[in-house]
Amino acid sequence: MTRYVIIGAGAVGVTFAEGLHRTGAQVLLVARGRQLAALREDRLRLVRPDGATTVRLPYAGGPDEVALTQDDVLVLAVKSQDTESTVAEWAWRPVSRTDGGQDTAAAALPVVVLQNGLDSERTALRRFAEVLGASVWVPAVHVEDGVVVSPAAPTPAALWIGRYPTGDGHPPHGPRHRTPWAAPATRSTGQVLARLADDLRAADFAVQIVPDIIGWKTAKLIVNTVNALEAVYRPGALRDTAARLLADEAREVFAAAGLPVVDQETRSELDLSGFVIHDIPGHPRGGNSTWQSLARAGSLEVDHLNGEIVLQARLAGRTAPANAAIVERLRRAAREGSAAGSLGDADLAATLPGLRPPVLVPAAELLAETAGDRPPVLLDVRWALGDPDGRGHYRRGHIPTAVYVDLDTELASPAGPSGGRHPLPDPAALQRHARRWGITADRPVVVYDDAGGLAAARAWWLLRWAGVADVRLLDGSLAAWRAAGGPLAEGEETAAAPGDIVLSPGRLPVLTADRAAELPSYGVLLDARAGERYRGESEPVDAKAGHIPGAVSAPTAENLDAGGRFAEAEQSRKRFAALGVGDDTAVGVYCGSGVTAAHQIAALAAAGIDAALYPGSWSAWSADPRRPVATGPRPGEPLAGAGIHDRESLGGER
Repeated sequence: MTRYVIIGAGAVGVTFAEGLHRTGAQVLLVARGRQLAALREDRLRLVRPDGATTVRLPYAGGPDEVALTQDDVLVLAVKSQDTESTVAEWAWRPVSRTDGGQDTAAAALPVVVLQNGLDSERTALRRFAEVLGASVWVPAVHVEDGVVVSPAAPTPAALWIGRYPTGDGHPPHGPRHRTPWAAPATRSTGQVLARLADDLRAADFAVQIVPDIIGWKTAKLIVNTVNALEAVYRPGALRDTAARLLADEAREVFAAAGLPVVDQETRSELDLSGFVIHDIPGHPRGGNSTWQSLARAGSLEVDHLNGEIVLQARLAGRTAPANAAIVERLRRAAREGSAAGSLGDADLAATLPGLRPPVLVPAAELLAETAGDRPPVLLDVRWALGDPDGRGHYRRGHIPTAVYVDLDTELASPAGPSGGRHPLPDPAALQRHARRWGITADRPVVVYDDAGGLAAARAWWLLRWAGVADVRLLDGSLAAWRAAGGPLAEGEETAAAPGDIVLSPGRLPVLTADRAAELPSYGVLLDARAGERYRGESEPVDAKAGHIPGAVSAPTAENLDAGGRFAEAEQSRKRFAALGVGDDTAVGVYCGSGVTAAHQIAALAAAGIDAALYPGSWSAWSADPRRPVATGPRPGEPLAGAGIHDRESLGGER
């Protein structure tokens, strides 16, 4: 009768060993350290949604305590980083034959590898002739000594198994070459696979035998690139963006390396309706296996997950900078003793400098976030030129918990000729305001108004400029919130608790007037005002009509679609490309006073384009008699009877 020698008594090993043992299969669990002590003291517990079970089954403390026979199947349930030492320790152990034949070595036995990643099967195959690989989905947690929590029920785990590197369980090139230590096999690999699948199914595991296990494992490894990220960083929009970046990089690497990736959604035949993860009282849900290792201060598997992506990239003559950066950051977190899940978006942005945080949040998504465990700080930034009653509009109806932000006094310094109508605020003052609004280092921020984000974008840009990484604009503004069924509150609200944010200004680029003047010679300077103001046909606010010479007209209103939401990214990219913005183009933006220009920068950012803000904008430029003014519909094409006013005609030096 087959006996499963399960090597490793962590979350995976205990879950599989107890399940198989419970249904009558022969199991030997090989443990070490504190888990071995718990087995010896009869206090190893497996906690499931239906209660806790004391794990009582045959166990051993290592290969010296195990008498192997030809009917055994070795099951590797150790961490990937321990595979090399484990297979080296077990491969040459003696195996007794029960049929009177010559004794062999353990390397003649089938070995099942219950690890994700690509390295463990390869390592096992160096010593074991018959290797069964697996793509494993098991949400079990082992953080506390002597306790394994298995929250999925009634299906505790799902796995896809197959002969490694490929095949249906039968050698692909005829009979296996027999070495002196490999006596004739009594079981084919196909028989072992079928028996293992049947025994696991009897224990309620979901199992599918597949002929191309490598493709299943690469697909799972793409998913597992997020493990290191989740181990050190708190949840947030920026973390979600980073997860997509790591996964996309892994796909590109596998394509370059010629490695297959299975489409699991279409290829899986498993019924996973019973694979439901439950909350278990007294056992808060932990993180993935890497998170657990960091929480226990144990060894880390990141070299065999994200590090595998880095390796495959290098073998293909490429690089995988995002995955390499995450490996390095997790290793440093372990050295420094950082707690699992303790780092925030500012650290993540520094780790992945090319990371583009999300700009927008749909109303339905915001509605779900406000009801979640980590609701965002909400800022209401209603303001419009010529409408001084933004606070009144806020009091008559706003998103619950939102704090009102006064654009004129909190998002700008007092007006002046050199700085324009809305100069950037003093950083110390902005930090005081941000703390009053309730902004902390570990909560996301969402800003909104009732005008398509034209005013709220100023808060979005300022907070990003000041180092707040996770700040987003409500796409569609308050109208979208209402349409999504979001409630409104009346009156004035204050933050539930003062914030503790420490701002670090200078995180987004800005232009001086001189740099704005130079930019059209080597890049694109966008004028975000209405077309008639750009052309010089009218100027209702500032000293002169017209635009900065060389600037291109790009009215802010065109950032939005007919429904008041930001245009789709691809549509925006085409629009800006028509204005001269290419992949490597230096881009600057100005408007009347640096408010709606921030909206333009948000639209560019949502389309994947970086841009610098000229904060003084036209209000500062037109107030300086030394600055030239152009008119007309396009750069270098003046209105009839008008032209560029040079410095001499404006009373200054040429």
